[in-house]
Parts: sequence; structure tokens; C-alpha cells
Amino acid sequence: FLYPVAVQLRAFGTFALIEIGVFIFLLMVAFVYVWRRGALEWR
Repeated sequence: FLYPVAVQLRAFGTFALIEIGVFIFLLMVAFVYVWRRGALEWR
């Protein structure tokens, strides 16, 4: 998902940069949620 946007970033402009920022933010929120719930513990 990130590679095609990175290749055409100049054509898409600021909107694409904001869109990627929101996407990465949502991924990080999901990661922190899973981490806090203990799903990453391998016991």
C-alpha cells in the first residue's frame, strides 16, 4: 500500500501524505491495542 503512493507522491501532493499518516497512525493504534491486551505474549 505504501510503495505506490511513495512513487507517485509528487503527483498526489499533500493529500497523499496526510492519507499515509492516518494509515500509519491507525496501524500503530491497532498494534498498541493488541500489545496491551497481551496477544503478543508467547507463553
